[in-house]
Order: sequence, then C-alpha cells, then structure tokens
Amino acid sequence: MIQKHSGGKTAIAMPVAPSICPSSCWILTDGKAGDEAQCIGVAEAVGAPYEIRRVAPRPPFSWFMPRGPIDPRELPKCSGSPLAGPFPDLVIGSGRRAIPYLRYVKRASRHQSLTVCLKDPHTGSTAADLIWVPEHDALRGDNVLVSVTAPHRFSTGDLEAARNASHPQIDGFHSPRIAVLVGGDSRHHKFESLDIQRFIAGLEDLVQASTAHLMITTSRRTPEELTDRLRHLAASGRHLLWDGQGDNPLVSFLAKADAVVASADSTNMIGEAAVTGKPIHVFHPTGGHAKIVRFLGTLDEMGIIHPFPGPLKTTTYKPLNSTPMIAEEILSAFARHRTD
Repeated sequence: MIQKHSGGKTAIAMPVAPSICPSSCWILTDGKAGDEAQCIGVAEAVGAPYEIRRVAPRPPFSWFMPRGPIDPRELPKCSGSPLAGPFPDLVIGSGRRAIPYLRYVKRASRHQSLTVCLKDPHTGSTAADLIWVPEHDALRGDNVLVSVTAPHRFSTGDLEAARNASHPQIDGFHSPRIAVLVGGDSRHHKFESLDIQRFIAGLEDLVQASTAHLMITTSRRTPEELTDRLRHLAASGRHLLWDGQGDNPLVSFLAKADAVVASADSTNMIGEAAVTGKPIHVFHPTGGHAKIVRFLGTLDEMGIIHPFPGPLKTTTYKPLNSTPMIAEEILSAFARHRTD
C-alpha cells in the first residue's frame, strides 16, 4: 500500500543547504502503528515529502526476516509492489519485516537512496546507511546514532501551539492537570488484577491529595478490566477519558499537563512525555525487561521520572527530544552522501 504526503514541518534550523535536502522519501514498515509513527516524525522533522510504503511479505519469506530476502511478489517489477520506482532520495524504515526491503533499496538504487533504519535491525550495522537505536540497546558503530528516547511526532512547536490553543474541556480544569498515559499487556508486562487495583488506587489517592484533574488515554493493549475502572473513575469526578473516538487529544493532554503518569510497558509513551519537561510518574505492572530497566534507570538519574503510586512531583527539567537530532544527522549524512 502507498500513501503520499507533502513535506512536514521542519523541527529545527538545519545546517545544510536546501539544494541538497531530500526531495522525496519513502517510509517502509509493515504497518505497525508505533514503527510508522516514529518514521513519520523523523520524515516531518527532515522536511521531505514522504510516501508510506507498507510491506506485506508472505510465509515462508516472513519467517526468515530480518535476515532473509524480500518476498519476490513485492519486487519493484510486480504490480502493487511497495518498492515500485523510481527510488527516492531517502528511505526510512523500521521493524523486522522492513529490514530486507531497506537492504534491497540500498543495493538496487546503487546507493543513490540514503537508507535509514530506526531501531536495531538485528543484522548488524550494515543494514542501512544510518541506524538509530535507543541508548539501552547494544548496537554501536560509525553509522549508528544513539539517544535516550525514541523519535516521535511531537515537536516543541506542536506542544506550544497546543498549549495556546483553546480546549474547552481541559481549559475548565484547574491545576494540577495530570496526563495519564495507559499502556497494557505486552511481551514483557501484564496488568494483573492486583496491578489494576494498585494503579486505580494510586490515581484516586493522587486526586484526593492534590484535587488533581486527570486527562486519560488508553491504548489498544489496555485490558478491558482496566479500561472499565478508568471509565468509572473519570465519571466520578471532573476528569477526561479519551474513548478512541475522533482526533487523538494526546498532544493537548501533554501540552496542558502539569505532570504525567505513564505505565512502564511503553518506552515510546514515556519518551513522548519527556518532551514536555514535566515530571513523569511511572507505574510498573507485573513483569519487566532488562532494556526497559536500563532506559528507566537513565531517566531516573536525569531526574525525569518518579515512582507511582507516590506523591505528586512538580520539578521540571530541560525537555528531552531526540527527533531534531536524528533529523539533523540524516540531513548531514544526505549531504555527504550526495557529495561523496
């Protein structure tokens, strides 16, 4: 599937001449929302018009990815191929199934396309011309970018615009206003019944102690039991729960929040919240993973996160946003790529 988009806003003043900026960009994923959102955020920060190209390899080819070849049915010469040419100036890919397609473009374009991989490709540093990984991953190399948080679509300008924009439901809330970002069950975490009880009790205690107003979002992974309890909590006071209908208000929630509560199962969600400069209170459901522990440990050392349940913190910090840095590195690499 192919979707076209005009160039997004540029998040920072780029130190390269416009004449050598990419004029075309593909985003290659298998359609996973998290992977695609990160790629879009980077493409918008770069400022290149982009097309979303979703790969859909069949078994047995999908079984051997990221190391195997692409599905022959998706070669550029085939009808409906996600690689139908001409090849663009820039290709940004993410996810296990996208890696063979990035390698293919890198080779078939005779290195005319600059290829960028977001997250560890698990095939080494030669999978793309430029690779970004979070600090808690082990991959390193001359072409590997490293940052504490992942790229996303929320720029400083987006937050400022949302902070100044009218939002009648939120604007009627007095401080403290708390954005509550709820994940759900994953490979490494599970919200058991006791976790749900502890999480809801923590929110109730926070409201009672600080007369806070909650702005709550859930995810597709949120267990129904937890969603029901959050719905009941929102209805019991002056709180707001986004039910998935209409535009996602997350950027407004983050922009207008005095603090954030987030669950530890999603490093992306916590990374998005870190762009606000507001304290993030992290709830740990059952389970965990060493990489997530390292990620949270770094944020703890930086004074960004605090335990939840626990008292509301009001300390601030310099907003943490890796997206402009990644975009700047891509533009610098593209300039070198075209002059080599």
